Amino acid sequence: MLYYSSSIFTSRRRRPSIMSLAILYLLSVVFLFSVGSAFKIGAFNIQIFGDTKMNKDSCSDVIVQILARYDIVVVQEVRDADLSAVSPLMEKLNSICNHNYAYVISDPLGRQSHKEQYLFIYRSDTVSVVDFYHYHDHCMYSGVDVFSREPFVIKFRSTCTAIQEFVMVPLHAAPKDAVKELDALYDVYEDIIKEWQTDNILFLGDFNSDCSYVKKKDWDKIRLRTDESFLWLIPDTMDTTVSHTHCAYDRIVASGYEMQEAIVPGSAGVFNFQEDHGLTEEEALSISDHFPVEVDLKLA
Repeated sequence: MLYYSSSIFTSRRRRPSIMSLAILYLLSVVFLFSVGSAFKIGAFNIQIFGDTKMNKDSCSDVIVQILARYDIVVVQEVRDADLSAVSPLMEKLNSICNHNYAYVISDPLGRQSHKEQYLFIYRSDTVSVVDFYHYHDHCMYSGVDVFSREPFVIKFRSTCTAIQEFVMVPLHAAPKDAVKELDALYDVYEDIIKEWQTDNILFLGDFNSDCSYVKKKDWDKIRLRTDESFLWLIPDTMDTTVSHTHCAYDRIVASGYEMQEAIVPGSAGVFNFQEDHGLTEEEALSISDHFPVEVDLKLA
C-alpha cells in the first residue's frame, strides 16, 4: 500500500534525549536563517533504514541534518512497512526547519523476504506531486521480471525552478543484476514518454554501477549509457562509498532538453557527510555505507 502525506506526523516513539533536543534546537536556528541559492535534489541509500537507526539519536540526528539539505530527496533501503521509523523521521525533520516536508513512499519491493521501499521526501511549500506509479516490468513488454526492486516513478511540479514539471525515477539495483537493470531503465524511459508525454526525467539512486558489478566492458550493453541523449552527472571516477573502496555506485542521469538545461553546471556530486560532520569512519558507517549524490536545479 502506498502512503502519501503532506502533514507533520505525531510520533509514538520515546522522547528524545536532552542532548538531542539541544542539537535539534541549534539546527533549527541554522536552517531558519539559511537561504537557499538553488533547488537541491538528492539520492541517499541509508543502509537498512528502520527502527534501529531511527531510535539511535547519534544516527537519526545526522540523517535528519543530511535530508534537510534537499528540496527533494529519495531515500533507498527503507525497511519500514508500518512507518514506525518514517513517521518520527518526518516529525524530527520538520522540527528543525522553518518549512514543511512531506513524503511519498512506495510499496515494499523485492523478491526476498527483506523487502525495501523508496521514500521521496520533498518540501511541500514549493513542490507538489502530480502523479506516481510503480513500473511493473514483469507485466510489460517481454514479460521478464528484470528489476529486483521496480522503479517507483513520480512526476513533480515545482513553483521555484526553471523547469516546472519533471519526473524522478529511483533505482536500487541488485548488484548481480546491475547491468540488466540499468539497461532496462531505458524501457522505463520509453514507458514514461508513453504514459506522460515527457522525457524530462532524472534517474537516480544506488545503481551498483561500478567495480565488480558493472565493468568497463559492460557499458556497451547499457542503452542508458550508449544513447547520447542521456547525461550522466556523476562520473565513473567519483567515489560514492564511505569505506576505503573507490566505486561510483550511486548515480544521477538526466534526460530531456528542458531537464538538462535546468541543471546548474558543475553542481552534481557527492555529499561527504563524514567529513562535513567530523565523523570517524565507524560513526559514518553506522549511518550508511553510501554517501548521498546530489544536483542543483536553476531557480526560476
